[in-house]
Amino acid sequence: MTIRPATTEDLARIMEILDEARAIMRATGNLTQWTNGYPSTDIILQDIQSDCGFMCEAGGKSVGYFCLMIGEDPDPNYGHIEGAWLDDAPYGVIHRLASARLVRGVAQAAFSFAFSRIGNLRVDTHRDNVPMHRFLQKEGFRYCGTIYVSDGTPRDAFQKKKA
Repeated sequence: MTIRPATTEDLARIMEILDEARAIMRATGNLTQWTNGYPSTDIILQDIQSDCGFMCEAGGKSVGYFCLMIGEDPDPNYGHIEGAWLDDAPYGVIHRLASARLVRGVAQAAFSFAFSRIGNLRVDTHRDNVPMHRFLQKEGFRYCGTIYVSDGTPRDAFQKKKA
């Protein structure tokens, strides 16, 4: 699987991938994450314009999408946590990770790519996102507590530092 920066030409395909990921969530009992049009085309365009949107490709097809934010306070929602982060070192955040269900390994590819850019990652997910919880546990992420995203809803927060 290869990772490349997303472009505005990818927008329609990204939205299709997000719809498929939303269907996966619903099929696995996660009924309330990514509702009310989230993530919108405006959010995805902002990812692309900020150079943090990435496509996962396999066999000549776009099979996944994610946003990787790195830098000064990459996610202001992470400033307050009920619990504690592992440390205060610079970190990256993966958001909007989505698979089109065409191949396995989209999450692994996205996280491997992220760790190649920065050795300290934080991520949040909805409590009902069982597949993501399983992935994070399998990959050695540590549960750190609860953060609240911009709409005020809680998310389980995890962190892992590359050894």
